[in-house]
Amino acid sequence: MTMLCIVAEGQTEETFIEELLRPLLADNGVVLLPSIQMSGNVRYERLKSLVVKRLKEQSTAFCTTFIDYYGRRNMFPDEERVGEFDPAVRKKTILESAFYADVEQEMGRRFDARRFIPYIQMYEFEGLLFSDPDGFARGLYKPELAAPFRGIRAQFPTPEDINNDKATAPSKRVLAHFPGYDKVAGGTLAALTIGLEQIRANCPLFDGWVKTLMQLGGPRA
Repeated sequence: MTMLCIVAEGQTEETFIEELLRPLLADNGVVLLPSIQMSGNVRYERLKSLVVKRLKEQSTAFCTTFIDYYGRRNMFPDEERVGEFDPAVRKKTILESAFYADVEQEMGRRFDARRFIPYIQMYEFEGLLFSDPDGFARGLYKPELAAPFRGIRAQFPTPEDINNDKATAPSKRVLAHFPGYDKVAGGTLAALTIGLEQIRANCPLFDGWVKTLMQLGGPRA
């Protein structure tokens, strides 16, 4: 069995991991260690120190992250290379690659760098929920939101592209139609309503991360 730790942004992400990711990974021979929750304080040096600490404490385990692009509180390495209007995949690749290189250097030459798998969610957790606008609305017990949510989704090639700037990020779009939206309670219920299979089918960047984690367990008989 392969052991994996996830450093998560907050309670919503941690619940998502426990309810949706843990069973799938267990079926593929990957055992999740208790997640580390950053409680929304995603400052780069703190994030890096938590990752390095866990990699040193668990010398045979893998470690990954699950944080929002807009959850970052300060600059990542190479962030100056990220253009405001760059495609989501380019922004993500630049930041994750720089994060990976920084942790590799910090761990030293004997470190098996394959043990670290950085992941930044584009652009927010709520983006995943637009994989199924109707399911999102049902999960919030607000069926009348299905139509406006479908309208938002239709404007972008994938849910992971829903963005313009921080004022129009996925959560801000939700709040514009539902001021009482609560990420922890509502976001979690919506994710459970939609289901992991639907999210993976509509979010290729997220799906690529999940596939990488599943493969850590090795080939299945």
